[in-house]
Amino acid sequence: MRIRVLSLLTLLALYSHSELGFAATAEKPKDDRIVKDGMMVSLDYTLKGTDGKLIETSKGRDPLKYIHGQKMMIPGLEKELTGMKVGGEKHVTVKPEDGYGKVNPNAVQEVPKEKIPPNALKVGAVLAARSPEGMVVPMTVRQIKEKTVVMDMNHPMAGKTLVFDVKVVDIQPAPPPPPAQPTKPAAPAKPAAPTAPPKPEDPAQKK
Repeated sequence: MRIRVLSLLTLLALYSHSELGFAATAEKPKDDRIVKDGMMVSLDYTLKGTDGKLIETSKGRDPLKYIHGQKMMIPGLEKELTGMKVGGEKHVTVKPEDGYGKVNPNAVQEVPKEKIPPNALKVGAVLAARSPEGMVVPMTVRQIKEKTVVMDMNHPMAGKTLVFDVKVVDIQPAPPPPPAQPTKPAAPAKPAAPTAPPKPEDPAQKK
């Protein structure tokens, strides 16, 4: 009888150890990746206006990727994303001053009509121009006159409160920037061709 009790205790001990071992192997490794400066963040998002009307969404497309802390995202949304983890979801409302800024009346200018592509000569068309600093600036056609076109250089989302529903899909270290291309050394100057010595005069011509 004693042997049987010992055997049961042994089985119970083995069973409890096997459960602990199974739990240890089944536990998922902890993911400590968070959204912070220098991380490449993949993001699913839906953008709406305060009226609930859909403006833009990543559904049906690849997630939006950006490098956190590199001013690739509007400040109000980037601030709210900081510290989030993979799988995290958030509802974010961004005011104009934390988004694309307020409407600047001085950003409305008239441009000669011939400088606008013919297929963009319609109110509401959005074009892209490049500033002297090399930045891409969106321009919206507001009015078409006889010889000029009124262009609004405010961002299309300027002055609007934006409502985001976001989900962090992935977080990875940002890839290193590509190495700078070495400048090619200047080609050595070619030596000047030697000038031919002057021909001696014909003595017969002197006579």
